[in-house]
Amino acid sequence: MADAQFQPARVLAASFLGAIFAGALLLSLPFSTTAGHIDPVDALFTSASAVCVTGLIVKDTPKDFTAAGQAVILALIQLGGLGIMTFSTLILIAAGRKVSIRDRLLIQSTFQPGIPQDFRSMLRSIFAFTFILEACGAAALLPAFLSGHGWSKAVWLSVFHSVSAFCNAGFSLFSDSLASFRSRLDVNLTVITLIVLGGLGFPVLNELRLMARSRLAGREARSSLHLKIVLAATGVLILAAFMFILLYESSRSMSAYGGRERFLASLFQAVTPRTAGFHTIDLTLLAPASVLLIMLLMFVGASPASTGGGIKTTTAAVLFLYLRGRLAARDSTDAFKRSLTATAVTNALTLVALAVAVIFLAWAGLLLAQPALGMKEALFEVYSAFGTVGLSLGITPRLTTVGKCIIILTMFVGRVGPLTALYALSSPERLRRYHYAEENVLIG
Repeated sequence: MADAQFQPARVLAASFLGAIFAGALLLSLPFSTTAGHIDPVDALFTSASAVCVTGLIVKDTPKDFTAAGQAVILALIQLGGLGIMTFSTLILIAAGRKVSIRDRLLIQSTFQPGIPQDFRSMLRSIFAFTFILEACGAAALLPAFLSGHGWSKAVWLSVFHSVSAFCNAGFSLFSDSLASFRSRLDVNLTVITLIVLGGLGFPVLNELRLMARSRLAGREARSSLHLKIVLAATGVLILAAFMFILLYESSRSMSAYGGRERFLASLFQAVTPRTAGFHTIDLTLLAPASVLLIMLLMFVGASPASTGGGIKTTTAAVLFLYLRGRLAARDSTDAFKRSLTATAVTNALTLVALAVAVIFLAWAGLLLAQPALGMKEALFEVYSAFGTVGLSLGITPRLTTVGKCIIILTMFVGRVGPLTALYALSSPERLRRYHYAEENVLIG
């Protein structure tokens, strides 16, 4: 009976909630803050932002938190990026304990949908990808941070920003994020690469690894439809956003920049709204059209089974392909000479509808709680929280306790996913052995 009532959605949601409250408790301890104390709501907000890999802050991370507090935030980012259940399972394996079938199925369904793979091999691949890429990123960032800092400080800055970038968290140990490194080619390209790789998702990274191994061995390497859609959607979103920002903002917010800075800043701002949260320019100076584009990018977010949030690239792609098929009077939804299942289309439509509802309710609640906030600024904040991005138009420190709680809930729903949150709150329905009679209604 217990097995029949087992709900993975509730386990995932509960694990994130547990990590958030545990992190808030640690950040509330005197050793975590430079002042020796912090408001409980601010501690909860910071913990939720770190676990949900968002990056919205009500306290200045480098000034208000000690090295120990920053280490707690970094641990929460890593924990939230990979998933609490993944880490707990690794600890059980390391301790020689047996892992339950439930936990195995839960983690496999999170990172590798479809045919179950070898569990230990999959877990090793996830952690290998993560730590190798983060180590390479830290090594690439180290020369830039050595300028003006000692070795120990530079190493800490490199590790922190590498983990934060790969986990798409957006937390920075610089008060201006990465604006002071706007013209540094090494910093920009390293952070951009880490953000993109973290946002592709572990199934895509693993498939790319297997394809590379097959080709090196002289074997044919076939790619899945999931891989093709993720890469195509990611490439289109980055390229389109980059071209728009470069052409539209060069004579506006970036008019004082040189050609190199404009190029790097445009590329960086095209990538970071995909749930990362770093910035190299003042977002309050952007034109309304660019702000709207960034909100769209935050809404889409990263890809499934990644460290990012949003409705995911595959959801947006499936919705686009479905609408394209309907406009062409086709009953099927096709991509790369394959037809998508009706379930995939239904899930995409449901997810988008839920996401829009969550954003609207959070936006309305924020404006009701704080009428003085601008509509654009409040909507941008909600989009950023739902997409677990961390970008802001400057209103985060002005949030009241109620406003902070609304953003915390929005970050949580954005990280676990609206569908998962809905399943976690719903009760398992008994199997119905009947269907009601069908009747049509007018649409449109």
